Amino acid sequence: MGDERAVLVRDLVLGDPEDVRRAADELGEGGAVVHGFANFYALTAGAAPEVVARVNRMKGRPPGQVGSVTTVPSGVHALFDWTRLPAELPRRQLWALLDELYELGPFGFRGPAAERLPGHLTAVQDGVRTVQVVAPGRHCPSNAFLRAALDRTAAAFLFITSANRSRELPHWRGEGVVADFRDEPRVRILAHADDAAARLRYPYHAPVSTSVVSFHRSAGRGRAGLPALTLERQGSLSAEHIRSVAANHGFALALAPQAGPRCGARIYPQAGADGRQPARARS
Repeated sequence: MGDERAVLVRDLVLGDPEDVRRAADELGEGGAVVHGFANFYALTAGAAPEVVARVNRMKGRPPGQVGSVTTVPSGVHALFDWTRLPAELPRRQLWALLDELYELGPFGFRGPAAERLPGHLTAVQDGVRTVQVVAPGRHCPSNAFLRAALDRTAAAFLFITSANRSRELPHWRGEGVVADFRDEPRVRILAHADDAAARLRYPYHAPVSTSVVSFHRSAGRGRAGLPALTLERQGSLSAEHIRSVAANHGFALALAPQAGPRCGARIYPQAGADGRQPARARS
């Protein structure tokens, strides 16, 4: 019942073509959209520096914090500079790995940034200018919204972050994002029509931020002698699952020191009589 009531308090519904168009229009006018993203919620906006800074401040982050970028799955490859790929990492095998992981669901990759990426959306790591690309996977209805937003802005990428306040876990229920963001100016909510059904479509993924694998540098070789990629963040898809998929494409997987343990999903307080979650206390 909670998921059904979440739809009643939402602004717009993901999967409704007219709602998707309206959300894309508002993003094109400088607004931000909190939307269903595979099995949880993300916040997407245009990539202009002032928009990224405003969203960072809204979340409680430093305004200059480097953001991630997103696009539809067919646009992911063009956001990386494949000429800067380490020689020991075979390009075609890496492309196949990206494609399989996006077939499974939401995922993030860090690699050498394409020249078109602006400085506020890139970070230099190990002497390489990198970009972190996060996409919802091939079968998420949010791809229709991302495509509409890209068309509306005539852009190849958008700024993306998880739908939460700083130092809080991402939301995976519509009523949670409504409670957190309904009073924010220039923010629209594009909710899953059914949060429970959205989670069920991704049985291997926890409803948390995406896992992130980097390939801007080689992590050496694994025990079987395979060239190793680096797992930077243990997110929705487990390290064991990623390691298994990577091995099918000729790669080992090394865990970065900063990867940390896999985080748990957000726990919601008991809903009130009207089915809505209590609003987060504001200081």
